[in-house]
Amino acid sequence: MLKSFGLDETAERVYRTLLLHPQGELCDIAADLDLTADQLRDKMDQLSSLGLLRAAAGEQDGPQIISPEVGFEALLARQQAELAAQQQQIAQSRAFAQQMIVEYASRPMPSRPGEELLVGLDRIRSEIARLTSEIKHEVMAFAPDGAQQALNLEAAKPLDTEVLDRGVRMRTLYLDSIRNSPQSVAYVDWLSEAGGQVRTVPSLPIRMIIIDRRIAIVPVDGEDTAHSAVVLRGHGTLAALCALFERVWDSGVPLGEAKNRDARGLTAQERESVRLLGQGLTDEAIAKRLGVSPRTARRIAADVMELLGAKSRFQAGLLAAHYGWLTPDAH
Repeated sequence: MLKSFGLDETAERVYRTLLLHPQGELCDIAADLDLTADQLRDKMDQLSSLGLLRAAAGEQDGPQIISPEVGFEALLARQQAELAAQQQQIAQSRAFAQQMIVEYASRPMPSRPGEELLVGLDRIRSEIARLTSEIKHEVMAFAPDGAQQALNLEAAKPLDTEVLDRGVRMRTLYLDSIRNSPQSVAYVDWLSEAGGQVRTVPSLPIRMIIIDRRIAIVPVDGEDTAHSAVVLRGHGTLAALCALFERVWDSGVPLGEAKNRDARGLTAQERESVRLLGQGLTDEAIAKRLGVSPRTARRIAADVMELLGAKSRFQAGLLAAHYGWLTPDAH
């Protein structure tokens, strides 16, 4: 049965008969299949729309039947393209859903119970310091800035030490790009020895701190995190953000582990670059998401294009979709 190609049982019988009797009279074929002339014509139109039958060149010529080798190869290619488009749409929908969770959580509505708007970097830092002093059990954080400045890292050590000395579980997710920053690696090594847990991922959706699974601080504007932030205390919102953190944490790699390549020869950073390319992001936007320079983002994209055998970003996106590289679970 060829229903997967859009052929019903009667159209399939017509196609098989035309293959066996390409020179047969249509009236005889209709009679053999117990069809009226109109019914046969309708099924032939269906075959023609699928590219399995070509209209007659002249009034005296019969329709030209297309061989299965040619016809079904074209149908398979069409199905593969549709499947690739669906897979890309699913991947984009997942990314959009994740983004919406974060945007919903960080919407600026200070009048709502359980939410507080912080405006200005000094106000944000002051509130983070105050809340940090109250941590009892656990702190989880997304740090999407890439390589950290040495002065900022040194300034963070006393506060980190104080928190860890109280027996607080500290988990932080950084970008893979910090692996190329000696001062960032040195700080993470120090933090790990002090009892903190660190993993890296190719990209992070937003800056975020979650305290004791009951308070979260996220920026109102992901592009300007210093302008304002919102403190969230709602149970439903915190449950969603904790679930988001755990999902990303599970996909992270401890800093001491090598960046293994998958069966396609891609690192996690390159896989993320493929996904962002598939969404149509520019080199500058991809660089920001990966925490690297635009030049490095272009180099990563060039490496991926070479691996795909693509001559353009557009072709790379098509090939990545065709090969199933844009699916969330592709390995």
